[in-house]
Amino acid sequence: MAYEYDNENIFAKILRGEIPNTTVLETEHCLALQDIYPQAPQHVLVIPKGAYVCFDHFALEASEAEIVDFTRVIGKVAQMLGVQPGKDGAGYRLLSNAGTDGVQEVPHLHVHLVAGRNLGRMLNPAS
Repeated sequence: MAYEYDNENIFAKILRGEIPNTTVLETEHCLALQDIYPQAPQHVLVIPKGAYVCFDHFALEASEAEIVDFTRVIGKVAQMLGVQPGKDGAGYRLLSNAGTDGVQEVPHLHVHLVAGRNLGRMLNPAS
């Protein structure tokens, strides 16, 4: 499959410095930022700096350095927020939407790290 990346998506604009953000952590390959519409007390987006549409695109085409950095940034953000499991009431959810059925709104890979309260079930069985 050929992935078509839209250079005008909001994350591309943020990465180019055209739109401000509240940075949580930045590395050579990734940016972690506060979500502007948080769905929980803690809601951070982690995005690669490369032009990847969704997770499978990233997994298939990103360099090993990009993949390792992305994974480590997610771990560092969880650590920074103090939400690693094992602490009293701690935990978090990672979510990444892909494509139409996944209700992906921005065509740039991003992972939501949400935490700070009980998040309930992720999906309910289809009726």
